[in-house]
Amino acid sequence: MSEPVLTELNGGVLTVTLNRPEKKNAITQAMYAALAEATNRARTDDAVRVLLFRAEGDSFTAGNDIADFIAVGQSGGGQVTEAPVFHFLKALAHLDKPAVAAVRGRAVGIGLTMLLHCDMVVVAEDALLSAPFVNLALAPEAASSLLLPMVVGHQRAFEIFALGEPIDGRLAHAWGLANRAVPVDQVDATATDLAAKIAARAPNSVRKTKRLMRDTERLWALMQEEGQAFGSQMSSPEAMEAFMAFTQKRAPVFG
Repeated sequence: MSEPVLTELNGGVLTVTLNRPEKKNAITQAMYAALAEATNRARTDDAVRVLLFRAEGDSFTAGNDIADFIAVGQSGGGQVTEAPVFHFLKALAHLDKPAVAAVRGRAVGIGLTMLLHCDMVVVAEDALLSAPFVNLALAPEAASSLLLPMVVGHQRAFEIFALGEPIDGRLAHAWGLANRAVPVDQVDATATDLAAKIAARAPNSVRKTKRLMRDTERLWALMQEEGQAFGSQMSSPEAMEAFMAFTQKRAPVFG
């Protein structure tokens, strides 16, 4: 059985590949641990100049693996901030080297919010990005409650969060969520080319530029605040109804 997260260092670019295509790259806690390890490596290894996120198959990621996710919730929603997903989020918050993402197909939940921590994003024109936290009676994560409105504006961000409906790659590009929107067969090549161009720049200059553009401590503090809201919602009757409705393939009934 192949590893669900692959890493390869070449020419200063550490490529991290989600490799669970048969499950639309739905992310388990074990995969989050591997993503955290790779992201921390990118920050601490002098051989790494750029971190590139990509995926095998027809989707970037379907978001959290639902069965794995529910198990975390049942183990105690209040402890969600200690789960491997938060190790990954902390690594993203503290990453001071450039990150690039190559997005095809669906990018759900963390698949969208992690893009807010990437410095260059390439999406397929027909990619579908969504953040359906409210649809599952949850709350935003990855500091997206701050970063998404900063990028697209309050009204657009609220629509993405509150309705949970996907936006395609062309609209994501128009709204500022991506640097490039290209045909699906050009996504990986375009992202790889951009990563190589960044890796060829003066690394300390690039790193200091990114540091000046981000408030790491504010982002991490907000992630923890979001985590508390997320955790409390995970154990709420609303979330239980949302999860039950999801597994039964019906519309949830709230109130």
